[in-house]
Amino acid sequence: MTFEDVLPSIKQGKKAVRTGWEGTELFIQLVPEGKFEGDVLNPYFLIKTEDEAFSLWSPTDCDILAEDWQLVTD
Repeated sequence: MTFEDVLPSIKQGKKAVRTGWEGTELFIQLVPEGKFEGDVLNPYFLIKTEDEAFSLWSPTDCDILAEDWQLVTD
């Protein structure tokens, strides 16, 4: 699938991963709009890695153009 194919599901709270990632990346997910110290917090992507850490994630051009995206089922 393309990023455009999985994006609607990501927006609905599902997780996705690229099969071409050969590292410790387990999945990405979208954190919806929220509040922080009373101010609006814009939505943002997180990536989960095998070491059980979350990090901020922004798709690269390669990620956006890739056709190896798949949804993650728990």
